[in-house]
Amino acid sequence: MHIPDGFVSVPVAAATTIASVAGLGIALVRSKDAFGVRRAPVLGLTTAFIFAAQMVNFPVAGGTSGHLLGGALAAIVLGSPWAGALCIATVLIIQAVLFADGGITALGANIFNMSFVGVWVGWLLTQTLHRLFGGSKSRLPLAAGIAAAVSVVAAAICAAIQLAISGTANLAVVLPAMTGVHILIGIGEGLITGGVLAYLVQARPDLLPGNDEEQIRGWVVPVVTIVLIAGLLSLFASAWPDGLEKVAEDTGFINLAEQVRISVPTPFADYTFNENEGIGTSIAGIIGSIVCFAVAWGIAQIVKPKNA
Repeated sequence: MHIPDGFVSVPVAAATTIASVAGLGIALVRSKDAFGVRRAPVLGLTTAFIFAAQMVNFPVAGGTSGHLLGGALAAIVLGSPWAGALCIATVLIIQAVLFADGGITALGANIFNMSFVGVWVGWLLTQTLHRLFGGSKSRLPLAAGIAAAVSVVAAAICAAIQLAISGTANLAVVLPAMTGVHILIGIGEGLITGGVLAYLVQARPDLLPGNDEEQIRGWVVPVVTIVLIAGLLSLFASAWPDGLEKVAEDTGFINLAEQVRISVPTPFADYTFNENEGIGTSIAGIIGSIVCFAVAWGIAQIVKPKNA
């Protein structure tokens, strides 16, 4: 769902950038309540995991692929939608600047859609469903899985509206197209989110919020998991176009991305290293995960309370 340069108009890009910057400013302040010393590495690990997971596109119907957005997952693991927004925004900024994934001019729109709409819809719906399901930890993965699926569709609807306001596509065409394909992608999002949380609830509750009195039992398994996803599993990602790209191809505005190219020179464009596929993709994925961890850990040091 990463909108490239050329898909949104200047007014839409400006408005979403202002809204996203304001939202991130609030998130930096409000996230202070979510972090003590022990939660800083968790923000780093969550950000690195979501970056790595987004490299792995899974196939859906009609020659289309999708990947984890991670908004609901980030908010739940970090225990705060504000911290979740910082996590996803960090991933999006690093993807745009270092990997040419998502347009620089569209960064505000992407952050608005995925870091705020996706995160908050996922968080609020998870809290609501979890209470309806009884509130037990064992029901959290189910509630979060459903909420994560809905959050993807909500973010896609916002993207479709932005495209329509920009004059890129007719709302009557792009809205059902984006909604339909992202319902399928949302199913994958829900399964991944529910699966990850089911593992954490059973095997690693020390990484979840509400267990601050419990000593974190080690970083080996999370780190190895991130490295395997970024360095190995990413090699098997589907080559099919993602949801937005497929809709753009089918409705005829894909060429707009070629007309406006604003990119930062980088050896990691398209998730390769020196234009090498295979080992180059693995290197790019691992480096990206390290950068995400470092930046997110640094953000956690800034926002944590001074007496933590």
